[in-house]
Parts: sequence; structure tokens; C-alpha cells
Amino acid sequence: MKRRFLNLLCPILLLSPLLAFAQQPGSPEKPPGAVIASAHALATDAGFETLARGGNAFDAAVTVSAVLSVVEPISSGLGGGGFFLLHDAKTGKDVFVDARETAPAAATPQAYLDKEGQLDRDRAQNGPWSAGIPGLPAALVHVAERHGRLPLVQSLAPAIRIAKEGFPVYGRLARGYAERREVMERYPGTREVFLRNGQPPKEGDLFRQPELAATLERLAAGGFDGFYRGTTAKRLLAGVKAAGGKWTAEELAGYRVKEREPLRFEYDGWDIVTAPPPSSGGIALAEMLQILEPWDLAALPQAERVHLITEAMRRAYRDRTFYLGDPDFVKIPVKTLMDPDYAAGLRATIHPGKATPSDLLSGAATPLEDEETTHFSIIDAEGNRAAVTQTVNLLYGSGLVPAGTGVLLNNEMDDFALKPGTPNAFGVMGYDANAPAAGKRMLSSMTPTFLSNADRIAVIGTPGGSRIITMVLLGILGYADGLDAPQVAALPRYHHQWMPDALGIERNALPADVVAALRAMGHVVVVPGEDNRGRRSSDAWGNMNTVLWDKRANTLSGGSDPRGNVGKARVVATP
Repeated sequence: MKRRFLNLLCPILLLSPLLAFAQQPGSPEKPPGAVIASAHALATDAGFETLARGGNAFDAAVTVSAVLSVVEPISSGLGGGGFFLLHDAKTGKDVFVDARETAPAAATPQAYLDKEGQLDRDRAQNGPWSAGIPGLPAALVHVAERHGRLPLVQSLAPAIRIAKEGFPVYGRLARGYAERREVMERYPGTREVFLRNGQPPKEGDLFRQPELAATLERLAAGGFDGFYRGTTAKRLLAGVKAAGGKWTAEELAGYRVKEREPLRFEYDGWDIVTAPPPSSGGIALAEMLQILEPWDLAALPQAERVHLITEAMRRAYRDRTFYLGDPDFVKIPVKTLMDPDYAAGLRATIHPGKATPSDLLSGAATPLEDEETTHFSIIDAEGNRAAVTQTVNLLYGSGLVPAGTGVLLNNEMDDFALKPGTPNAFGVMGYDANAPAAGKRMLSSMTPTFLSNADRIAVIGTPGGSRIITMVLLGILGYADGLDAPQVAALPRYHHQWMPDALGIERNALPADVVAALRAMGHVVVVPGEDNRGRRSSDAWGNMNTVLWDKRANTLSGGSDPRGNVGKARVVATP
């Protein structure tokens, strides 16, 4: 097996705990227990609560998803959407549950332009016009009914309890609110949820959400109709209208999740199962890894290795811009983009010692990494697997909570190409393939992924906006190098997305001499704390949560990103 970039590991990896236990060596048919890694300890523990009740990984996924919707409003929730990648150990079948939000009919491109014909960023990113029709509640119902064992009322019980009883506000929650406070406090329903005696949440406060608990109870009792029709739907529609937006009852009641066939390809002896469109992640992963596979990256100096990986990123993100969108609305050349011969053609355009200038520069800075979106990974004792990434897009989504619901709505409309060729909040842009249309799903970077070979099985994903795909790429390369889950979750990260033409890195991700060598090749390297000609890069990216079953030793390990602070990876042995 090739070894690629172990010398990129930070000293922190030497201290990463292995959450594992061993049985007798051999070729086990089932794991020796279960493992869950999520962005919040309450969600991880709630998942095990559901497993203890007789649920499987899919029931646990419903529980973890719902609890994260309560404790991480900064990142995801019932007002957003997500992707569920599921593996049924009994049948060997993989399925991708697409719960991406959809565009309301009123959300035409013209609705997002100001008087000068420029993109109205406030309307695109804040308030009712920025929100698509939510998909996550429908996904919870669908996964429970089609793939789980427990009734929804049981799998949602922990989330309802935590919403009623409350949980301690953590630093990220308070910091995010401070950043979005002006938008959040525009709306009466939001002020009702987040303000106490006129004061925003502070670290250590007990944060209770009784209205969200009641919404979850209606969902548990009524299933799909408990959210998309009846009391909750009426309150959502009224709240959107009161804030100046235009949703209809028919659009809400007409929302449907879609089960899609995952994408599959091979890399260095690994079978990879990943997200299809409307995710851009799977196709981009296939392009990047197939471009890189012929090179023995381990034999190269670090700067040359990073250069080649960066050039693969650049080419995949260029294709993302022009070709990808909702497959129900546009024809995507999936076979071509995932063809090894196509990757070989792209590989031939890479100069081994010189950066390729991007074809088009947006002139916009890559935004700082926000802490939006969340991911969790599960393997249960039967070998079922779940990789789930869910989001409300930017920090606290649209900022709008319709009164009486407790539901914070997403601002996913910004993920459409609302004005062709104009970058969105993540600095990426698109054209006709990702233009909004009634019922259409906006392109996403969420990339829940499975990896497997004869010896090991891994589940991986992360938040991080447009950086999600490259973080998953680096995680896959880490697993290919033999790392365990805590080490993969903590890997240093770098990213190129074609436009703007800049290689962003986390603080201390690359040594100074490697940065200098990359700059000598022509790369514009954006380093936190340096004068980067107006470009910015945050100190830390993402919040990866990944799990691994090492079949050789029959051990389980879970990695919750040390950047996240409140996440938890936990292994429980089979009794």
C-alpha cells in the first residue's frame, strides 16, 4: 500500500486516543461492537441509547440527526436538509437518501437581483428568500420507516427530551450568534427562541427550546404530515409570509426525499462509495483520486506531493463549476467525468513543477471557514453503516425562526447560481446547470463516503462548505496510508477550488520551506496571519467525524475532530 503524507501529521496525532478494543484475530463477519462519532457528545450518547433499545445504525442515525438539530442550530436542523448514505450489511446494498432542500416557485433568478442587476447578497443569504423548502424532517421519517426498526416516536425521544430540558451553551454556539446577531434579531420568532430577558445566549447558559420540542413531538406522532401539513406547516407558512417571503402549502406538502444510487469507484485497492448529484462531492473525489493514483506520492518531496494534489483539486473544481447541478433538471456527464481516461487527460495537463493558472479568476476572497454543517458516522454491531451530512448552510442559516415552530430555516438558496458567474458565500460560482427553478435542488458539497477493502472499512465526512470535498479527499488518502480514525480526523488541511486561484492552508498545516517551494512553483499560498493580498484563511477548517473497523485486528476506532471541542467518538462492545 502506498504511503502518501504521514509527514504532514501534526504532533497532536501522537496523542490521539484510539477508541478501540480487540477480539481474537481472524476475518470477522461482524464488528465487535458499535461506534459513533458526531459533533456533540449528547448526540453520540443518544445514538447509543437508541441502539440499546434494539435499533440499528439507521435508527441511531435518525436519533443522532435529530439531537444535532437541537444542540447544533448553528450548523443544522429541521429547517435544513442533508444526505444519508446507508449500507445494509444483510443485503450488501448501499443507498443514498437525498434530503436536499428544494427551491420555492417564487425563487426565480430575477428575485435575487438588486436595482442595478447585481446579486442582492442580503436576500440570498438572510431571511425568508434565502430559505429552500426543508428536507431533513422528511428524511428522518423516510429512514425510520424504510430502513429502521423502531417507531419514530422512540428514535426522536432523546431529541425531544433535550429540547425540553435544555443543554449548556458552548463557545461555538455563542460566538456564532454574536457573528449573526443583527440578522437573527430581525425576526420576532428568532428573538423568542434565542433571547432571554433581551440577552443572547452565553457560554454555560442552559438553552431550552420548548417550541422545537413540540414540533418534534408533532413529527414523531404524525410522521411526514406532522411537519409538512397541519399545525407546523401553517406556522411555517405564516412565519415566512410575515417576513416577506413566498412559500405555498402545496410546495411544503409536495416535498419528497429521493433515494439515489451512490457513486462507486476504486482507488489504490479501496472500494469507494460516495455521494451522487446533487452533491458535487462524489464526482470531484473520483476525478481527484483517479488523477493522483498513478503517482507514487510517498516517493516525492512534500512540496511536489502537495503541488500534485492541489492541481488535481483545481481541475475537479473547474468541472464542478460548469457541469454539476440537480440531475432531475440537467444532464450531467457523470460517466465522462468519472472515467479514468478522462482523469488521464487531465493528468497530462499538470506540469510536475509549475502551478497551472486557473482559467478564470473571480477577484473575490475565499471566505473564512464558518462552522456550519455537521457530519456523523456510525457502524453498528451488525456491520450496518451510516454516513450523514446535514446543514442549514451558513451560520444559523437564514436567521429566521417562524413563530411557534422553534425551526431555524436554512439559507441554501445561496448555493444556487443565483447570478451566473457570481461567487456565492463560499467563493464558488456556477452557471445554468445550477440555476434555480421551482422544485430544483441546489448543488451541494456534502460528501458522506464509505471506504472498504479486504482489511478495513471506514465511514467519513465533514462540514466545511466548499472545502468539504478536499477535506474528505485528504481523509481518504490518510486511511490509504494506514492511519486510524482519530488520526484522520485531526489531519492538517489545505484546499484549492479553482477560483479564486489560491491555495489555502490551515495555520501550521505545511512547514515554511514547503510553502516557499509551492510559491516558487507559482502557487498563491494563503497562510493565516500573513499579508495575503486581501485573501483570507481561517486557522482551522471543518469538524470531521469518522469511524473505522479494522478487520485484521477486529477493532473499532472513532475520530471526532479536535477542532470541534464538543464532539465525541465512542465505542461500545457487544455484550
